[in-house]
Order: sequence, then C-alpha cells, then structure tokens
Amino acid sequence: MGKIERTLSELYAGDPERADAEVFGRRTGPSRRGFLGGAGLAAMGAAVGGTIPFSATMPAGLVPAAMAQGAAAPKGPQPLDFPGKNPGLVVLGDRPLVAETPEHLLDDDTTPTAKFFIRNNGGIPDPVTDANAWRIRVEGEVNQPLELSLAELRARFQPKTYRMVLECGGNGRAFFTPQARGNQWTNGGAGCAEWTGIPLAEVLKAAGVKDTARYTAHYGADPHLSGDISKETLSRGMPIAKAMEEHGLVVFAMNGEPLPHIHGGPARLVIPGWPGSLSHKWLTRVVLRDREHDGQGMTGTSYRLPATPMIPGGKADEKTFRIMESMPVRSVISSPANGTRLPAGTRRLALRGAAWAGDLTARAVDVSVDFGATWAPAALQPVRNRYDWHRWTAEVPLPSDGYYEVWARATDSEGRMQPHIAGGWNPQGYGANPMHRVAVLVG
Repeated sequence: MGKIERTLSELYAGDPERADAEVFGRRTGPSRRGFLGGAGLAAMGAAVGGTIPFSATMPAGLVPAAMAQGAAAPKGPQPLDFPGKNPGLVVLGDRPLVAETPEHLLDDDTTPTAKFFIRNNGGIPDPVTDANAWRIRVEGEVNQPLELSLAELRARFQPKTYRMVLECGGNGRAFFTPQARGNQWTNGGAGCAEWTGIPLAEVLKAAGVKDTARYTAHYGADPHLSGDISKETLSRGMPIAKAMEEHGLVVFAMNGEPLPHIHGGPARLVIPGWPGSLSHKWLTRVVLRDREHDGQGMTGTSYRLPATPMIPGGKADEKTFRIMESMPVRSVISSPANGTRLPAGTRRLALRGAAWAGDLTARAVDVSVDFGATWAPAALQPVRNRYDWHRWTAEVPLPSDGYYEVWARATDSEGRMQPHIAGGWNPQGYGANPMHRVAVLVG
C-alpha cells in the first residue's frame, strides 16, 4: 500500500495549535485554529500536502483526518514498552496501565496477543507459579456453592474455543465534544482473539442456579490502586440471561497459548458483545444475586448511559441513567494506515478493515472517498462464530493525485448505522462510534 509516513497520532504529535505542524512530511503553515478560522481551500491544500480532488463535496468546517487527532493527544503518542507487547501500542494511562491498538495494527484476521489492547482498572496482581492451582468460587443464589481449581474446571467441563471481539466500554471516547472523563480511546480499545475456556453457563448450571437468581457479580484479584485491601477495584455483573449464553467463557487460553498474565491469566471472564469491564481479569469469584448488582462500576454514571439525551457537557441526573449493555456498531479501516503516502499516478486503492456490532452483527460496510457524497459497498467475509468480527475488503478508484479521505461506515443487523460524528454525549464517554476516517496522499 505504500510507505506509511505518518500514523494518525503521529500527524499531530505536538501542540495542535502550533504553526509548524507536519502532515505527510510537509509543514502545514497555518495553525489548526487559524485553519478552522477560514484560511481557505488553498491553505487547506497546503496543510494536507496536495490538492483535494473532491473539495466540492467536503462538508463545511471539516477538520481533515490528517489533522483531527491533535485535540485527543496533545502531547503526542506514548509508545508502550511492555514485555511481549507490540511497541506500536499507545499508552493512554500508566496508573492503571491502559494502552490501545492503532487501527492499522488491527489488520490481522485474528488479533495477535502482542497487538491486543490493555485495559486495567486497578493494580496488576503478582503472577502465580502454578496456574492449575488457581481457584474460582461460585456462590450466592445457587443450590450448591462450588470452588474449583483451574485444573478441576478443565477436567470437569468441555473447553470451547471461539474467535470473539472484546471491546472496552469507553472505546471511541476521544471523539466526544466536549471531552468526556476517562482514557481517551480512539478506536483501539478492541481486538478479536481466539479465546479458549469453559462456558460460564455450564459452571453455573453445575452449581444449580436458583429461581431467585437475577444477576451476576464478578470479582478478581486485581488490587485497588490505593493499596486498601477492603476496597474493590471493580465488581460488575450482568443479567442471568446474558450469563447463560453459550459464548460467555471462563478463559484460560488466548490464541492457543496460556492466557498471559497482563490479559488476566491464569483465568478471566470473556463476556462478548458487552463492555469489556464485564470480562473480569484474574477471576476469583462469581456471585449470583437476587437483584441487580450494585458493585463498583455498576452505579452512578459508571458504565451507564442516559436514558434520554443530555446537553453535551451538562450535569448528569444519575437517576435517569441505565446500565450499558450491547456495544454499538463500529468499523475500522486497517489498511491503509492514516497518513499513508502513495506514488504519483496511483489510481486504485485497496482497502481492508473490520466491523462488529456488540450482540448484533455487521450487516454492511460502505466506503467513500468523496466526503460521503457517494458510497461503495465493501465485501464482508463470513464470521467463524457469533461475536467474531467481519473482515471486509473494497477497492475504490482515485481520479487524480492529491489528498483523499477514506470513510468507512458500518450498518448493524437491525439497520443502525454509524453516525458521522459521535452522538449521545455522556459524562463518562461511552458509546461513541462515529465512522472511521483515514487520510491518504497520492503523489
């Protein structure tokens, strides 16, 4: 696809208002603020490094994709330095450790463990010396509480392997205006790995789910950042109906290898389709409750959305919030990378990407190179199993050299489509899923 001269985060690695920012290796000249203030099409062309073939259909006030990352990462990308992880991952926080995967590193059908995002809510517990001895307890509204070692779980139940998307509830948060609280994820809080484990439903059935059971509560070994052992780092849960789905797993392997410690090993939950915070790492206990769980991360505005639209930046009325469940439809362009420069005379552009939709599926992906004036359908590959992502491909014509933006828009199986900009603002920044844009320069 040509040399990647700048990735999205690199294009605005410095102060987003500075006058000497570089795009595709060229000085932009006018600052981003002056640019938006009406420097004009000529200045825009100079800023992005070439003519804009479809400028007639460019929406008024649009910040080019080549420049739009500055506000989200004013200090530039902080590369991850962690054993076994790809250094291309970008650190969003170090206490707790959080790192996202740039979209161009999501170009594999199965996301390699080295490229998989990291999301912690507390400290990282000490590694164990004997994974098979790790113990998990099931209690609460059950007929017979169970406490089994990982070895006993594997011997007693039949393991399953599924390729499934795991996605942070805050994925896309950086696209909200005004800025919402929390780690400023772009699209990189997601990955699609092969997970091997024991169906949680089978474990719950073995304990005997009482008719009074309504909700789960999950607990892990990750310590609270304060060091206070009496405080929960996170304890989320889900309705029993979701817990009894066949694809929810107590996972002990990732991509055919023992589950890495940083990803929750020796054992974690993977509850696909819903916010990743349900998929508790370093799992120690599952409690069935006779009511909606009210643990850390279940109340107030934590992993909750307003039932009715609120004014962006306004004060939240927590009484009107509901628990976030299925994640929204999303697509990413994984090739070319944002900031790719192609040789002069290139007239066709091959595209690849992925799309997924929480509990639903991606029904279609469409792409545009003329700022949404026209759209072309992408070809979707079939999924292996429910909760797998659809890989997609497309090829689009380029009429001349110049600056292009590739837009990708997914539609879910119920007809909901990604919006142009993030909607549904909420104080914690959940559910932002605007269409993905990448900048490409030809010539």
